[in-house]
Amino acid sequence: MLALGAAGLGALAVGDDGRVTTVPTRPLAQGREPVRSVPPVKRRRPTPGPRPGVIPPPNAPVHARTDAVHRVHDVFPTAPPNTIALTIDDGPQPEWTPKMLDLLAEFEVKATFSLIGIQVKQFPKLAERIVQAGHQLCNHTMNHPLYIAEMSRKKVDREITEAHDRIGEATGIAPKFFRSPGGAWSHAVFHSAARHGMIPIDWDIDPRDWARPGTGHIKRAMLKAKGGDILLCHDGGGDRSETIKALRKVIPALKKRGLTFVAL
Repeated sequence: MLALGAAGLGALAVGDDGRVTTVPTRPLAQGREPVRSVPPVKRRRPTPGPRPGVIPPPNAPVHARTDAVHRVHDVFPTAPPNTIALTIDDGPQPEWTPKMLDLLAEFEVKATFSLIGIQVKQFPKLAERIVQAGHQLCNHTMNHPLYIAEMSRKKVDREITEAHDRIGEATGIAPKFFRSPGGAWSHAVFHSAARHGMIPIDWDIDPRDWARPGTGHIKRAMLKAKGGDILLCHDGGGDRSETIKALRKVIPALKKRGLTFVAL
């Protein structure tokens, strides 16, 4: 993991004066539950750019492009211009996650894995292997409800909290990031993510590999990446052979262009 990413950012906390501060994210002590609460988040005026972990006013429109991080430099402002991040969603999955991990190890790439809680519950050793390989973790809810933006705050918080706990129990690590299923955001989603000290993330490059559009389509979409982009792929949710084949061509091609991969 790039040193900038390993030590550059921790969990977000909001003080009584409304200021956002960064505290180091450390592995959970054995027997402890992941931290679930921070002081109440105060309202703020809308800002031109993203401020991870801070909730927009309840009457403000939610725009994933401005309220969730979608550029590497939103997380690491001092990262080199040629830095990109690969994110892998919907695992862990017993067939495709190991193949994805082997591929990333072959090309010496660190990625960010968005884990679904129910998958972690079924395959905790795979979640542990992701961490041991040096990759970053992201909470992707417990059951991946695509309608999460329409759910009540209580149900949203249950989805996020259960996944947060499952990931922590399996890996000993409290996830640093949160990605909403399908990129569906609401104030309830942002509020719960912030309550757990997680940074909401989106993406720039989406080859829609989940729909199995063909290896060529996935490859062409991903080769459009440029410095600062966050790339989205999947290791869960079905047959991911097209994704694996495409990445085998895409990763060396992007590296040859001078782009450097970093885990968020």
